[in-house]
Amino acid sequence: MSTAQSGDEPSLTNRPQPDPAYKWKAFWAIAIAFTTMVMSMQMTFVALSAIAEDYGITLRAVTWVVIAQALTISALMMPMGRFADIIGRKKVHLIGLVLFAGGAVFSALSPTFGILIVARVIMAVGNSMGQAVGMAMVISVFPANERGKAIGSQTTAVAVGGTLGPIVAGLILQWFPWEVMFLILVVPISIAFVAGYFILDEETVSQGRDGDKPPFDWIGAFLSGAAITLLVITINNPFGVSWISPLILGGIAGVGILLAGFVTWELHSKSPMLELRMFSNFMFSLGISTRVLGFMGTTATRFLLPIFLISFRGLTEGAAGLILFLTSLGMGIAAQSSGRLSDKFSERPFLILGFIVLIATAIAFAFVDGETPMWIMMIIVFCNGLAMGLWNVPNSSVIMGSVPPARFGVVGALTNLARNFGNVTGQAVASAVVVGVMVSQGFPDIELDKIADTPGAGDAFVQGWRAAYVLVTIFSAFGLLMAFFTKPRRETSKEAV
Repeated sequence: MSTAQSGDEPSLTNRPQPDPAYKWKAFWAIAIAFTTMVMSMQMTFVALSAIAEDYGITLRAVTWVVIAQALTISALMMPMGRFADIIGRKKVHLIGLVLFAGGAVFSALSPTFGILIVARVIMAVGNSMGQAVGMAMVISVFPANERGKAIGSQTTAVAVGGTLGPIVAGLILQWFPWEVMFLILVVPISIAFVAGYFILDEETVSQGRDGDKPPFDWIGAFLSGAAITLLVITINNPFGVSWISPLILGGIAGVGILLAGFVTWELHSKSPMLELRMFSNFMFSLGISTRVLGFMGTTATRFLLPIFLISFRGLTEGAAGLILFLTSLGMGIAAQSSGRLSDKFSERPFLILGFIVLIATAIAFAFVDGETPMWIMMIIVFCNGLAMGLWNVPNSSVIMGSVPPARFGVVGALTNLARNFGNVTGQAVASAVVVGVMVSQGFPDIELDKIADTPGAGDAFVQGWRAAYVLVTIFSAFGLLMAFFTKPRRETSKEAV
């Protein structure tokens, strides 16, 4: 018998089946929000060079526009997921949309870089609430035997946001200042709020949640948030100190202490935020670990490629956006296929294929330089998107299929937390490697818009780029190894009976 969680067994067929007509209406109400939130993140990647130039800051500094959001989302994801399991997922979703819209307006009006970071944090709080409940709501409105289709459709919505982000950002930056990007986000988020308010049914989207409304685990939420925050800050090393300095070593020790306190508290809590006994389920633990490694292997492209194309190769934001669009296009195509086919067959073949393609693209990226034809770059970028769609959807299906519906909220949040943690860690490692190589070559804290015009800086950037993709290849190889040990959901389900 499976040990999925405290004696609760995951069920693929015993929960009530949602209305077939309602599921797509609800999906689109949720998808608009998902698409907009992802679009905002991809728009920001494209705008990094413009933001850095506007505020006169360096590569190390401008990365905090991205990291501040990812840090906040990572810290709040699980608490928000558990909170939604208690009070209702629709409520948390709608509150998140309001905060996201408010943060977007605040970002557009930020007079200084410091205030922009604060505004990004507000956006991230709303984003964390949306991401925490999105997957749980989508799965709840689809029949249990269509979990792959549900997750694949959600991933396609994410891909659409990723597709629109670079294109919209590129077009806006061609004619308007970067602040306009944040203002236009208010329109689709407002539409998502109205649709969510009138279409989503709390009982349906919160299916399986705790009916007796147990107390929220504030101590567990604080300990987990503090541990994740300290870990991400330590990994990013914002002060640029030595990796063996007392500050870094103290941060690592602090993370260990906080995690030990979190584990101890959760194991003894009557209403834990995260039921740690779920990790005794091998497929659940393997799925989470694979997810972290997978996103560590994919995030370097989303972070470094805009800098490579705009600051190094000299492309306009619009042209770079069209190339970046290919990543999301590939992901959307692969997500639909892998999601639907994994419902009929099993998840493992698509996991393995996805990581094989990911490794191939990482190796290919490591050999590009200033002379690489753009058509070759476009093929590599498209294949990188295919890889993400191929492994991401079946991985999510394995994770969600290994737990009972009562934990969909917090586990969906944990799934997204694993993604965001992989993204933040991958971005930090990629940034640290590129900056470290450039510093060793005599180019400390060079501004992004000066990389192409400063003699020797371009060569140093390419060396750092290649070193970063060596690490990406290693992360992806470990992900492939774990994919080989993933069981098909059919086998996991039989064990749970």
